[in-house]
Amino acid sequence: MKYCVLIMDGSAGLPIPECGGKTSLELARTPNLDAMASAGSAGLSYNVPPGMDPDSAVACMAIFGYDPKVYYTGRAPIEAKSLGINFVQGEVLFRCNPVTIQDGKMVSHSAGSISTEEDQQLMVALNEKLGNDKIHFYPGVAYRNILKLKGAEDTVQAVCAPPHDIPGKPAAEFLPHGKGSSLLLELMKSSEEVFKDHPVNAKRLAGGKLPATGIWLFWGSGRAPALPSFKEVYGLKAAITSGVDLLRGLGKMTGMSILGIPGVTDGPDNNYAGQAKGALEALKDYDIVIIHIEAPDEAGHAGLIEKKIEAIERIDAEVVSRLQNSYQGEMRVLTMSDHPTPVKVRTHTSDPVPFLLWGAGISANGGKRFTELEAKKTGLVVNPGHNTINKLIRE
Repeated sequence: MKYCVLIMDGSAGLPIPECGGKTSLELARTPNLDAMASAGSAGLSYNVPPGMDPDSAVACMAIFGYDPKVYYTGRAPIEAKSLGINFVQGEVLFRCNPVTIQDGKMVSHSAGSISTEEDQQLMVALNEKLGNDKIHFYPGVAYRNILKLKGAEDTVQAVCAPPHDIPGKPAAEFLPHGKGSSLLLELMKSSEEVFKDHPVNAKRLAGGKLPATGIWLFWGSGRAPALPSFKEVYGLKAAITSGVDLLRGLGKMTGMSILGIPGVTDGPDNNYAGQAKGALEALKDYDIVIIHIEAPDEAGHAGLIEKKIEAIERIDAEVVSRLQNSYQGEMRVLTMSDHPTPVKVRTHTSDPVPFLLWGAGISANGGKRFTELEAKKTGLVVNPGHNTINKLIRE
């Protein structure tokens, strides 16, 4: 038997009043997912344990089949693993986003979806101006960077807010605070001067794009999670394809192979068809492949209804269609969102998400579409969500 997990990041959401009270999943045209839902088994999964932040690291760790309450220690170390950044006891890691703050408000958590190339130039400038043997900035994919601090263990105690949680809100009200926050505030303030006249910003402004006005530090952690390998826990040889450091980092931490498929990105320019083809080709050598697609989540954070719908429809047309026609009779597929990213809220929520099981030995349970409402109607609920994967490979 072959297995595939399709994570449609942030695809779930809440009813949109101006769209007839429908969610993005309900508004999207998804004939392939509809066919899978009619033939398969749908339900709701609680991926975010009570009291934990509805972060992708928490939710995706649950989808992988690991209890976040046991294994989660912070997001920054997971992303650092993907980037090959090693850190030891006494060092602290933070996610470091270039952001756009204008008139005191958080306009963009990603500096207007800054490109990886532009971001790398800004990180080089930060290292030249602010870096030393105790402060180092590591560029990641697009806006997702890492700051490593030595000799500043108290910074992990600072209270920090993710910038994507505060769109349009006064940034000053959400700055790092409490014990250990002074160095973080100093670096954030100093970055404003570094970015102010940088050529990257001059070019972005000339092109009508948002500038990076400074950095925002959050998701601090001084300890990496110790995760047993996926093969050890589930007995399956696994691989993953994703356009973001977080999922690749989780993959590495659980002993999965990282598939280098050309054109896989974190946005609307993702090579959906190529990602699906590459994943299915990999199943010749692996028992299970995880396909993670970030685009719906990015559109949700930006509050772009049409872009989120477009991403969902492209996943259906270019990815799901291919899964339907592969390994017939010898394959099972689990499709799900990790967490909701409602376009009206523009950040993650901890609500349960729909999941869909389809393939060999999976019986229909009355669902008609891959939507929040249809999943709820079936009455099938998995709580805690880290048990959902057992329905794919052990039932």
